[in-house]
Amino acid sequence: MLDIKFLRENPDVVKENIKKKFQDAKLPLVDEVIALDAESRKNKARADELRAERNRLSKQIGGLMAKGQREEAEEVKKQVAEMAAELAACEAKEPEFAEKIRKIMLVIPNIIDESVPVGKDDSENVEVERFGEPVTPDFPIPYHTDIMERFNGIDLDAARRVAGNGFYYLMGDIARIHSSVIAYARDFMIDRGFTYCVPPFMIRSDVVTGVMSFAEMEAMMYKIEGEDLYLIGTSEHSMIGKFIDTILPEEELPYTLTSYSPCFRKEKGAHGIEERGVYRIHQFEKQEMIVVCKPEDSKMWFDKLWQNTVDLFRSLDIPVRTLECCSGDLADLKVKSVDVEAWSPRQQKYFEVGSCSNLGDAQARRLKIRVNGKNGKYLAHTLNNTVVAPPRMLIAFLENNLNADGSVNIPKALQPYMGGTEKIVPKK
Repeated sequence: MLDIKFLRENPDVVKENIKKKFQDAKLPLVDEVIALDAESRKNKARADELRAERNRLSKQIGGLMAKGQREEAEEVKKQVAEMAAELAACEAKEPEFAEKIRKIMLVIPNIIDESVPVGKDDSENVEVERFGEPVTPDFPIPYHTDIMERFNGIDLDAARRVAGNGFYYLMGDIARIHSSVIAYARDFMIDRGFTYCVPPFMIRSDVVTGVMSFAEMEAMMYKIEGEDLYLIGTSEHSMIGKFIDTILPEEELPYTLTSYSPCFRKEKGAHGIEERGVYRIHQFEKQEMIVVCKPEDSKMWFDKLWQNTVDLFRSLDIPVRTLECCSGDLADLKVKSVDVEAWSPRQQKYFEVGSCSNLGDAQARRLKIRVNGKNGKYLAHTLNNTVVAPPRMLIAFLENNLNADGSVNIPKALQPYMGGTEKIVPKK
């Protein structure tokens, strides 16, 4: 959410930003909120004027009464009474204006970084760099669930009977790889100085609206019926929410946290939940990283965060690339975002396995996350990035470590989490 003062003083900048995000339908909102803000400030000024006049007259009444001038005092009291009615009307309007302005401000997108390429959607995202050499083996790579089924490692039919499409049972060696990757990712981030956390898996509505846009909320979040609770779509939600309405000592920044959680997503408006695959699903587990820092440090942390994901995937022998998200592909709160994509030997292309985002002070403004600095209080900057999110990551892992005989190599980094196992062999 933008600062209303910034919008008031830079309406053309805000409108140009909306155009860059190809959200022209929101352009009238800028003028609308400026008009509401002007009315609100005019109303507040009148209320302040009335309070000052009331205080002046109240003192005058006291003086007149002290002099025994009761009739004059009563006349002044009538003026105060008339003034009180107008003041009450002004005071009643203040929260109404505030709520109307806030609703509009929540919809107007954050100002994107000047380095973000302009484009309509993810088809116009820009490749930045590749890490590792994509390998195309001289044998066919089966579909990922076919690989898993050879290890008796997945049961989609049973999951469909229990919960419907978009769910799965992982079993045996495949389930063990899944859990091992999560444990390895946890320790990988701890070794890089991050504090490990297990957060709440449900959050209240004020946290939801603090960490994401309404469009994202509608497309992602599952609501708990009858309660003010939502299942998290990523642990970033509850991790940033941890700091809601707090004043942080500047000397304690940055907070660097890595969190584990299950994640739940409706995937509304997505290309569809696959019946056979586990690429787009309603439930998965994830290791996340988040940073709360000073504004001047957020660009530096952004580069560190996506590099962590690249380094983790390379340690598991998986080639990856980074992709700069264009303006039209950025969620409204984001200043800048880079996707990390893994190589798929079967598809002969890269696919998304993580996303790193700098949200500037947007979440901090909504959640009132302030820093107590040497020169006064200011809003913190927040960032987040996926460390690893199986089972999607399993697709890349299995395809890139598959052998011609159907066995799968276990990279050295993961072997301690697999009881020293160097290779898993299919059951059929």
